[in-house]
Amino acid sequence: MRILSALLCCLTLAAIGLAQAKSDKRSKDETAIREVVAKYVDARERIDPKATEALFTADADQLVSSGEWRKGREAVVSGSMASSRNSSGTRTIKVESVRFVSKDVAIADGRYELTGQPGGTTRSMWATLVLKREGKTWRITAIRNMLPAAQAANR
Repeated sequence: MRILSALLCCLTLAAIGLAQAKSDKRSKDETAIREVVAKYVDARERIDPKATEALFTADADQLVSSGEWRKGREAVVSGSMASSRNSSGTRTIKVESVRFVSKDVAIADGRYELTGQPGGTTRSMWATLVLKREGKTWRITAIRNMLPAAQAANR
């Protein structure tokens, strides 16, 4: 009976240890994903195409709030740089949620704001970024920027 109790205790501790290790890994991945989003915003603000390019997968795409759909890393980078050059103000994306679809794919949602525009206005949007692990590095594979819409009336 003592052996069975000891075995059960060991198995319970091992399960707790494995769960903690998985949680620590997810926490590190979430931190890395938030860092990629911060690097993306920084590269956009500096209008740095090389830094921006390094953050995306080759097949990345971006659907922006104007309806333009940039397909492929080159189109995403050139469109992002043109947009940054043509708009005044400061961009921020505050990641509010990171959800793992699999161990190598995550969705990051955040409030996207462009402040300090002419007249002191702020453009408030929502950004959803899909990130994919390539080797040991997280890269952006898709971005969807959305303007908030009025809530639909209850039917």
